[in-house]
Amino acid sequence: MNNNPQSAPAHRSSRTTTHRFNWEKMAILYARAALGIAFLSGIADRFGLWQGRNVGYGNFDGFIRYTAKVNSFMPASTIPFLAWAATVAEFVLGVLLVVGVWPRWTALASALLLVLFGVAMAISFGLKSPLDYSVFSASAAAILLALHQRRTESVATNGETT
Repeated sequence: MNNNPQSAPAHRSSRTTTHRFNWEKMAILYARAALGIAFLSGIADRFGLWQGRNVGYGNFDGFIRYTAKVNSFMPASTIPFLAWAATVAEFVLGVLLVVGVWPRWTALASALLLVLFGVAMAISFGLKSPLDYSVFSASAAAILLALHQRRTESVATNGETT
């Protein structure tokens, strides 16, 4: 039996590290799922899969009208393209986030899409709008996911964080 008092803190810290690692893993999973499901919920709304009084667009025509409002600074001829591009991007990113495929690049692309949406909202509606809808907060969460993945990859390849 080792009665060395210096070995006890090392043992306690390994338990703490393991416990913290589980919380960290759950937080990352939660952030990935929350972002991914939020993207997919928007898709469901624009294709009429959500019913009730809290429906945002209700159908794709409603989403195109909203896209025109958010991008009021863009030529009207670009609005259908922007609506479809956003739809495809949100669907692909939503699925990839939920499934966990290419987490670093998916998170970075999500952050970029969200910041573009937030800037467009700020230009068209004022800064309060993207702040009220937490668009920049979601973008920041996506960046943190990407940074966490980078740190995880670095630990796996050389045993230390960079």
